[in-house]
Amino acid sequence: MKQYTAEFFGTFWLVLGGCGSAVLAAAFPDVGIGLMGVSFAFGLTVLTMAYTIGHISGCHLNPAVSIGLWAGGRFPANKLLFYIIAQVVGAIVAGGVLYLIASGKAGFDVTAGFASNGYGEHSPGGYSLTAALVTEVVMTMMFLIIILGATDVRAPQGFAPIAIGLGLTLIHLISIPVTNTSVNPARSLGVAIYVGDWAMAQLWLFWVAPIVGALLGAVVYRYLGSPCDEK
Repeated sequence: MKQYTAEFFGTFWLVLGGCGSAVLAAAFPDVGIGLMGVSFAFGLTVLTMAYTIGHISGCHLNPAVSIGLWAGGRFPANKLLFYIIAQVVGAIVAGGVLYLIASGKAGFDVTAGFASNGYGEHSPGGYSLTAALVTEVVMTMMFLIIILGATDVRAPQGFAPIAIGLGLTLIHLISIPVTNTSVNPARSLGVAIYVGDWAMAQLWLFWVAPIVGALLGAVVYRYLGSPCDEK
């Protein structure tokens, strides 16, 4: 139960910190943190939580990560559903807290996006469904390769949270213009549920693509991380 609770609070922090920076601070008059600031905010949530709860739950914070770790032989199947439930609930609660904060400002309009992920006319840069699909699959695949590699017992110990946090930062720097960056189905649902309408209609992609990417990442690292044949 402590593991599931840790995943709840960890995912809560990721959505509140990452999406909160996008909603509240990205374009704040004169001192907005912009795309780079939001990217670092997402990376910092993972980095801080990895050091905080990594020794309790492994700090997945992401259904795609949990599925990828299971496919990579690093996580038991009997905990998978409960991890995903904890992550989804944490994300939705964080979205609710963020909604309460953001709606305290006159003129707030949740239908404007609320940090939701989208494609086509709801992509920040107007990118197509195909572009969004490829982006989310590839970015999640690389994220899983980073996670599996950084947490390998042969990797330098104690530095995994830094590599994973900076990896997520880089992913956001690349893909915010395309999809507003998901690579995390719980993060997408956590804000889309308050927007409804188009955000919920497009949510399917931000579950399917990250999960496919995570499975691909697990397959790639199982090959890369297997012992080399010696002759």
